[in-house]
Amino acid sequence: MARVLVVEDDPFVRSALIRHLGEAGHSVRSVGTALAALREVAQIGFDVVVLDLGLPDLDGAEALKMLRGVTQTPVIIATARDDEAEIVRLLNDGADDYLVKPFSVEHLSARMAAVLRRAGGGTGGAAAEAVLRVGGLAVDPLRRQAHLDGTPLDLTRREFDLLAFLAARPGVVVPRRELLAEVWRQSYGDDQTIDVHLSWLRRKLGETAARPRYLHTLRGVGVKLEAPAEAAR
Repeated sequence: MARVLVVEDDPFVRSALIRHLGEAGHSVRSVGTALAALREVAQIGFDVVVLDLGLPDLDGAEALKMLRGVTQTPVIIATARDDEAEIVRLLNDGADDYLVKPFSVEHLSARMAAVLRRAGGGTGGAAAEAVLRVGGLAVDPLRRQAHLDGTPLDLTRREFDLLAFLAARPGVVVPRRELLAEVWRQSYGDDQTIDVHLSWLRRKLGETAARPRYLHTLRGVGVKLEAPAEAAR
């Protein structure tokens, strides 16, 4: 079952979604504002976000753009607005699906299953089946699991994507532009996005930018992941 973030300011709708999705076996967290949603996705890994457009702090369309700046987690728009031009714009801005209220939880669950299949289907092939090993680091792209010296790493979706992408290219300096294109699916963006995720990932790997072990940044060039010197002996 999926880990779901419900972003909905109406407490009655939010409670109903939490109850029904929980009964369907999903793990559900909920927030009522766009900024709270951004904090949640930055700190916790989700499989799908259900996003209302009529939020009190930011319009959902703006919230979608901000979410896309920090995560590629599938986003399903859930709203009473049914303007076709707006639907097309939101899909072009990064929404994975769109549901017009009112809708049944069964309908939402079916749409969730569809976007999760699409999200999980892009890493197929033989490369995804092999466990990537770099020193004491083991990354399993198929199961989306990572271990460091046998200890599981608790990674967000984006942290895992970044780690897996670099682990598939050990010792290779990957340009930041390539990271944005391949990991964030963006043709352009702010380097700070990469730096923030690298900082979070370093902390979970037990290292710092000043004293790196696995993750090495070459200023003005890119990032590489390689085994620590002690592991390479």
